[in-house]
Amino acid sequence: MEKYESPLASRYASANMQRIFSNSYRYGLWRRLWTELAESQHELGIRVSSEQVRQMREHLDDIDFEAVARYEAETRHEVMAHIRAFGDVAPDAMPIIHLGATSAFVMDNSDLLQARNALKLVEKQIQKVLHALAGRARRYRSLAVLGYTHFQPAQITTLGKRVSLWMQDLHMDLKGVRSLIRDMPFLGMKGATGTQASVLALCDGDGEKVRKLDERIGRKLGFAKVLTVSGQTYPRKIDSLVYRVLCGVAESASKFAHDIRLLQHTGELMEPFRGKQVGSSAMPYKRNPMASERICGLSRFLISLGINGPLTAGTQWLERSLDDSSNKRLAMPQAFLTADAILHHVYNIARGFEVVEPVIRSVLAKKLPFIATENILMAAVRAGGDRQNLHERIREHSMLANERLQQGAGDNDLLSRLMRDEQFASIRDKLEKPLDPNDFVGLAPQQVDRFLEEIANDLGEESGEDPWESEISV
Repeated sequence: MEKYESPLASRYASANMQRIFSNSYRYGLWRRLWTELAESQHELGIRVSSEQVRQMREHLDDIDFEAVARYEAETRHEVMAHIRAFGDVAPDAMPIIHLGATSAFVMDNSDLLQARNALKLVEKQIQKVLHALAGRARRYRSLAVLGYTHFQPAQITTLGKRVSLWMQDLHMDLKGVRSLIRDMPFLGMKGATGTQASVLALCDGDGEKVRKLDERIGRKLGFAKVLTVSGQTYPRKIDSLVYRVLCGVAESASKFAHDIRLLQHTGELMEPFRGKQVGSSAMPYKRNPMASERICGLSRFLISLGINGPLTAGTQWLERSLDDSSNKRLAMPQAFLTADAILHHVYNIARGFEVVEPVIRSVLAKKLPFIATENILMAAVRAGGDRQNLHERIREHSMLANERLQQGAGDNDLLSRLMRDEQFASIRDKLEKPLDPNDFVGLAPQQVDRFLEEIANDLGEESGEDPWESEISV
């Protein structure tokens, strides 16, 4: 309790995402990279024995971090410290560990592996959220609700249609994440400036063997593509693309959470609230949209990290500089941990928000007569009325009815006013019929059906693996 601890680790992010950015995971990737390098060299006839590879593969995860710390204190070099600690448990392999490689081989390729694996977790999380929202969209496809523009009453939509808008944003994010997973390349063995000169020497001048070595290591680690050209490091443009898709998730989640906050203010929707949960330390009656507010706050933080990628990519020097390294250690894990926490909260709200139908009906009853005036005007004109005169009469009656509502009236008397107006005598029978909100929703229910059909193959499963595997912190 006497030193700083990131809230992302202690309060927000799941164990699954934290594991990907843990020291044991990262340095375990280093050992896998060295082992796949050695095995590929052996397969291509480059001075590495099968016994050396076997020893390395037996010790991928038993890292002695105390030994690493001792070696790093001595060498002042992180990669060399891990090479020596790996050699301690695989002594026969010590002479060939890191053969022909630079520090960027393990550091950059492990960064790519971490980012790709973290993106795969984000992909599962988005799918889980989409599945939860799809259930609500189907259930409420036809539930008429008041639509707003500028947060002012506009026309009627349906709750399912509103949910489908949230889903559409997240579905765009899902496609962006999948595209990046598919297209993310492996750096491979590129040498100090990207020319592969040292690797070419190791391969006795055989350029084709150099190419095969790159491709073989990448394939063993699940990469379909290997960069043809690079400096010592992979282009930091790739990091920019990672931040971009994660910021997209934050944008979508923030929109969702802001909508929930607005609707909780009107009383139409309520985010989940546990039995013993406290809404306010001072006002016991309050039920604040705490999870939605947290989504908005975390999303703002993640979006602010989005500029980090372009700034770093745009300020790299020639074939390599090192100002990106310390920055990335902070920014990249934080971006993924924040996205993880955001999506967990979105999922929790998506599957548990309460729909308060009595309030929805009450809101509609007060505003529906105003919304119906366009249809009323058209009907009166078709019955022989003067469009301009009718429009003015509707405007006058609407202003009076709205003023009455603002003074505390519980009902909207616009239709009663119009029925008493002789200008609308020709359609009085129509005005006497109760208004049905569903007559004003247009194609909203059908749009929901079509949208859900379009994205059906991208929805996750309710019974599938929990991509968070941890209790949400409210």
